[in-house]
Amino acid sequence: MEVKGISKLLAEFFGTFWLVFGGCGSAIFAAKNVADAGQGHIGVIQMGIGFLGVALAFGLTVVTMAYAVGHISGGHFNPAVTLGAVVSGRLPAKDLPGYWVAQVLGGLLAGTALWVIAKGMPGFEASGSMAANGYGDHSPNHYTLAAVLLAEALLTAFFLIVILGATDGRAPKGFGPLAIGLSLTLIHLISIPISNTSVNPARSTAVAFFNGDGAPGQLWAFWVAPLVGGLIGGLLYPLLFEDGKFAFGKSSTADA
Repeated sequence: MEVKGISKLLAEFFGTFWLVFGGCGSAIFAAKNVADAGQGHIGVIQMGIGFLGVALAFGLTVVTMAYAVGHISGGHFNPAVTLGAVVSGRLPAKDLPGYWVAQVLGGLLAGTALWVIAKGMPGFEASGSMAANGYGDHSPNHYTLAAVLLAEALLTAFFLIVILGATDGRAPKGFGPLAIGLSLTLIHLISIPISNTSVNPARSTAVAFFNGDGAPGQLWAFWVAPLVGGLIGGLLYPLLFEDGKFAFGKSSTADA
């Protein structure tokens, strides 16, 4: 493989690693964290970052790595985004398998690192504690499979529309990563209670097998729904906003 092609795959590998390590890591280590209220006080003080902090962490991982390596690979870090980039004409179809492999491997390495670090806390049990996605009994608020599939597909479709629009040649230059990262933050604010938010099959795969507790058996939903959403968003943007023509040959998703 040519050096340029390897650089693209490495960019996707490290970008996905950072997304999983930063986003899922914030959920595992920092979402819930309490401290003793101190002498003369009763109870504990909540020091965790909560849903808002986790949502922001996911957004920041995308912003930082899109600026760092987006000019190399397009800054997808997500198989659904790569699929949307292909169907919209932003990425050659021949690049899709390599991107997917790099993304999944990067995510899995991050999941492994999170698991090893988490086990350093006395009494830590990985089962149900690795920020996995789920539906039914494994949804944070017990949302049904149908509700989770709809939410994941819809949010991923809009994510693709934001990505393709923010990196369109007509968009303000240099602000694409900010719009994309803020979009991912908003997506998490909406859907953490629904599914723990995937919109990214590599993110879901990264922690499912370490988490156990039903997550591996439900992983299929967090491939199917985001990929369907990515396909829809990747088709809709060029059809609706580029004069009905697919934008073959245009810049990759983080170039702006």
